Amino acid sequence: MRKRTVTPRLPALILLALSLASFATLCALRGAPMADLLVYRAEGAAVLHGTDLYGFTVTRWRLPATYPPFAALLFVPAAWLPVPALKAAVLAANVLLLAALVALSARLVSRPLRPAPLCAATALALWLEPVFQTLLYGQVNLAVTCLTLWDLTRPPGARAKGLALGVAAGIKLTPAVFVVYLLLRGRRREAATAAAACAGTVLLGAVLLPSASADFFTRRLWETGRVGKAWIVDNQSLRGVVARLLGDPAPGLAWLLPAAAVTVAGLTLAARARRDSHGVLLTAFTALLACPISWTHHWVWCVPLLASLLAQGHIRTGALTALVFTARTMWLVPHAGGLDLELSWWQQPLAAAYPVLVLGLAVPYDSMISRCPTLSTEQTGT
Repeated sequence: MRKRTVTPRLPALILLALSLASFATLCALRGAPMADLLVYRAEGAAVLHGTDLYGFTVTRWRLPATYPPFAALLFVPAAWLPVPALKAAVLAANVLLLAALVALSARLVSRPLRPAPLCAATALALWLEPVFQTLLYGQVNLAVTCLTLWDLTRPPGARAKGLALGVAAGIKLTPAVFVVYLLLRGRRREAATAAAACAGTVLLGAVLLPSASADFFTRRLWETGRVGKAWIVDNQSLRGVVARLLGDPAPGLAWLLPAAAVTVAGLTLAARARRDSHGVLLTAFTALLACPISWTHHWVWCVPLLASLLAQGHIRTGALTALVFTARTMWLVPHAGGLDLELSWWQQPLAAAYPVLVLGLAVPYDSMISRCPTLSTEQTGT
């Protein structure tokens, strides 16, 4: 009698199914408000009906539109769907984008994944706090990160390399920091393509939504308080860290100077990195630290960070990193009302888990990766 064997894919598929079922159950229990998705839908509706794109607020949290007009143009289809159908579609799309991000992270470190490991890694990555929150809010972080990482991991000389990066920057401005990275690495053609693509998104927005474009780039872009309170534990940028340390909601130069120093140091390390994978990660986390606001769900770059650490054999460091991005320590400290500004000294690291981890990894990680014999994406052409 022939003995049946279990294919390696089956346990991975079961793990993925259990992970998705558990997440769906939590969404059902919590109601899955997907507040940010409702803002995107309202943006699309504002474009369709010709109303003020930056004059509305929606949901019980009174959330406004905060992205450039080009993004609002992309959100128009969201206004055509009923809310329940839209939530289901975006949730499914984000799960697929998570799988794509895992695959792209593996490609970044020249370790392509077979279907079984890809399914297993996706199932586990779902529970990383930035990923979990992105799905729960219906955010676009995974889409923007996938666009950016796909472009950066394409083979050297690929046609229109830089175009997707420019489009990502047109949706959410922070990927524009990678244009600086490309220039510092001497990849001027890619940088020029990305800059031109980003400029194209601005021009398209200006042509189709001239009033909204003028409003955004002359006024709304500079109103960081419009996005949310920068001092709450949700904000894992240096500005949030310094504000909580000082108990001051407006720390001014106390955060601007460290942010400038981190920007210079981070981009310098990125420019000198021996491998593209390391340079890309340094640039991403430099942007997250230096931006006025980096909500926890912006930190989905933890997925390629984990891929890089594990690919280089740094298992303990990878396990610690996974723990930090899963433990949700910032939500364990008192943060109702204004308690974020009254944290004791031992609560501060818990409230700033992501910056503390990344700053702690930066220099040691640079030295240990530079000693690793693994080929870079430039050397392999993948």
